[in-house]
Amino acid sequence: MRENYLTVKGYGESEIVISKSRFLTYIERAETEEDALLFIERIKKTHHHATHNCSAYLIGEHDHIQKANDDGEPSGTAGVPMLEVLKKQGLKDTVVVVTRYFGGIKLGGGGLIRAYGKATTEGLLAAQIVERKLHHMMKVSIDYTWLGKVENEIRSSTYTIEEIRYLEGVDIIVPVPKEQESAFHNWLTEMTNGQAIITFEDARFIEFLVEE
Repeated sequence: MRENYLTVKGYGESEIVISKSRFLTYIERAETEEDALLFIERIKKTHHHATHNCSAYLIGEHDHIQKANDDGEPSGTAGVPMLEVLKKQGLKDTVVVVTRYFGGIKLGGGGLIRAYGKATTEGLLAAQIVERKLHHMMKVSIDYTWLGKVENEIRSSTYTIEEIRYLEGVDIIVPVPKEQESAFHNWLTEMTNGQAIITFEDARFIEFLVEE
């Protein structure tokens, strides 16, 4: 299971005009090839009168699924440059469609490559990039007498509290980056003089916005 990776936060769209041609970019997260193909088909149906609906996507931990489609543009001038932008950004599980409405002025091979690359970059700005980090959800079980101290210490640290369960004792659920699990365990043990019982509940991804 992968631990940390970059992808898009979600749906995004943008538009640029180059030499009177309109380039509309649509981006979405896609964790399966079926998701990517459905997204591409939806955009193509919306813009069925467009000159071109070029697309690219890469999916999987090692990008084992990646496709680029020029949709009638000269070979290698649209889909591939779009895919290269995704790769250069280090993104996973991302699909992009760039719809072009021809404005009457030909851009040439180099111009098309630059245009589709720029359109994809602008779309990524709209969709926003996030880093997904695998966290272990740690359950800290303590007596009520420790609640004030432990809660205050955790809230004053770099960690966050996901949930507090008030039972016979208190269970505090804290997301901890996988690589910090041992340090977190030692910190809580020392803080409570060994009175805390610290166990692993499950693992989940937490997303952090990547600032441009």
